[in-house]
Amino acid sequence: MRKSGNSRNKKIANFFFEAGTLGKTLRSWTFFTGCQSRNVAEHTNRVIYIGLTLAKLHEKADPYKVMLMCSFHDFAEARTSDLNHVNKRYVSSDERLAIGDFTSNLPFGEEIKELLHEYEERKTIESQLAKDADCLEWLLTIKEEIDLGNKIIDKSWISSAYKRIKSKIAKEIASEILITGCADWYK
Repeated sequence: MRKSGNSRNKKIANFFFEAGTLGKTLRSWTFFTGCQSRNVAEHTNRVIYIGLTLAKLHEKADPYKVMLMCSFHDFAEARTSDLNHVNKRYVSSDERLAIGDFTSNLPFGEEIKELLHEYEERKTIESQLAKDADCLEWLLTIKEEIDLGNKIIDKSWISSAYKRIKSKIAKEIASEILITGCADWYK
């Protein structure tokens, strides 16, 4: 193997390897439910599809921006892990530091940092739709678990997830999710 001669490309290679750790980072809420292991990469993948759909259905949203926010909304968890509500009572993570560190190594890092700041503020339609995509993905996962017979997850989980959804279009889709079986798509 040859020695690295390009520091930019080395940083990009490291970024790609770091992105791979999201597939090994489990969603922390699954710890309490006994549900099949779900990882942050699987979650992010579906959030991207949901975000694109919400942006396309909203006449004023920029689909590219929504997808980019969805792609990176949980990326810091490669460094901080995904802490559940019990974990957060005892430890905290510095996601801003993690975001600053991973974006400092990217030629487009400043753009990602600004985008994630916008996502956290929830002042733009794109950031609101990206967050709704995140919440809809959680709702879908909960609904799948209920449909598959998970006895630990009850209707209170649905209620909690539904309350987090803000946009009209996402609420309409959430309502449809609740009356659709997780296996209906292939029947």
